[in-house]
Formats: sequence, structure tokens, C-alpha cells
Amino acid sequence: MSRSCTIVRTGPQALVQDRGRPGHAHLGVPPSGALDQPALALANRLVGNEESAAGIEALLGGLVLRADCSCTVAVTGPAVPVTVDGHRVDSHTPVHLGAGQVLALGSPQGGIRCYVALSGGVDVPEHLGSRSTDVLSGIGPNPLRANDSLALGAPAGLPSGVDVLAASALPGELVVPLLLGPREDWFDADSLARLNGARWTVSERSNRIGLRLEGEPLRRVPAREGLELPSEGVVTGAVQVPANGLPVLFLADHPVTGGYPVVGVVAPNSLPRLGQAGPGAVLRFGTAQMV
Repeated sequence: MSRSCTIVRTGPQALVQDRGRPGHAHLGVPPSGALDQPALALANRLVGNEESAAGIEALLGGLVLRADCSCTVAVTGPAVPVTVDGHRVDSHTPVHLGAGQVLALGSPQGGIRCYVALSGGVDVPEHLGSRSTDVLSGIGPNPLRANDSLALGAPAGLPSGVDVLAASALPGELVVPLLLGPREDWFDADSLARLNGARWTVSERSNRIGLRLEGEPLRRVPAREGLELPSEGVVTGAVQVPANGLPVLFLADHPVTGGYPVVGVVAPNSLPRLGQAGPGAVLRFGTAQMV
């Protein structure tokens, strides 16, 4: 008997995501994958999946799905109201759904992306070794829509509950370690000094490609004014500074090359929290040695 669930509503955005497809930059393909990898891995563990299984990344809540078979589901990420057939259930714990039952997410608090894992994992076709949706290149499944049917794989393990597990929440001000380089010499001393402690606000124009930051623009040294670099490789977490001086912090669906100078790269362990930073979130960098 086939296993599946049906999307009733998506909220602002709902995507199929797994660990992504790293290692294809030479083909011009971003790594993609869940922006909050630990949250998706936890959801998978809770329902008995391998951590690499595909689940659903729901932006700003509002996701509603109907189980078309008996399955186990878990919702992780920030704190979020979760209901089954209108009755409140807990997030961050395995929940059984019978065929026909409806799971609904409210609005998350303390972050913007929730992760929904279903026993067996979302079994859409792989592209370059991943089931992730890449919003930049269009590789992978399309963003989910109402009435989409998602095939589920066969359950691989038993659900694993815990007694107490607190939802994650962003602090009022996110402090992000930043390794300077490789193009910090394009910016004047005052701008580099401000990188170590200046407060930046996440713009509403941010997305899975990158966080656009608002604040006092960084200034180039006079010798670099009006110049641009030949395109060079960029990595997830790179802080690129376009001509307007306002940094863009690249997330998982970023372009793999760019012609604007990269002033620094954030520490990889900061990326899950940055994936939860929505418009209006405040962050500051703590700079360290050159990369």
C-alpha cells in the first residue's frame, strides 16, 4: 500500500528539504538543503528516520497537511502551535496521525522556519543526490502548493520521544563570529572596526539565498572605489558587500560565484541560527583573524 500525505495549505512558503547537495559548485549548483539543519535532523530522529531523510521546511507557519496513511510526524525549530484535527498537540515530540487526520501549524515564535518530518521521509525524486528545493537554480521539487500529494517512504525505525525538549529561540540580538577575508583590504579602517560590534538589521528582502543587512554602509578604500572583481567562488556564510555598502550574508541557496568583495565569512555553527533570523532581527559580528 502506498504511503502519502496531502498538502492542504502551505503558509507563505513550504519546501521539501534534506541535507542538501554540497560538492556541485563546479557545476554552478548551490548546496541548498535545510537552513536549520539541526532542527530537521532532530525532527527526523523523533519519527525514526535517518537524519538525511527529506522533510518539509515551513516559513512563518501556516502549513496544513492531511495524512493519507497512518504515520508519525514531528515538528521542530522555534516554538509553534501545532494541532491535529483542531486539538492542540506538542511540538518537538513524535505525534501519531491516522489516515485522514489533519496537522496544522500556527505562527512560530523566536524564529521563522519550522521543520516537519514524517515517518519514512518525503520520497520525491532526487536531483544530484538530494531531494531539496533550490529556489535560486530551480533544481529539485517545486515549492509546495495546495493539493500536492507527497509520497512517503517506508518507515525505517521506531519513533524516539524525549521527556523534556525545549524549542529553540533566537536571542534579542544575535552575535555572529566573523572571520575576516579574503577581501577585507577593499574596505577602510573605520568600516572594518565597525564590523566588530556594529548592529545590523535583517531586511524584509532577505530569503534563502541570503540575509540582506541594513545599517551604516561599509566604505571602500579610495583605490577600490568604482572597481569590481572578476567573478570568484563564494561559500555559504560569505558576507559579500555590493556597491551600496550594505552586506549580504549568503545562505544555502546562494550563487556559487560573485563579483563583489567578500569582507568575511561567518562561522559555520552560526548558520542554523541565521536561517531562523527574520525581517527586523538584529545581529552583530564579532570579527576574528583573517581566513
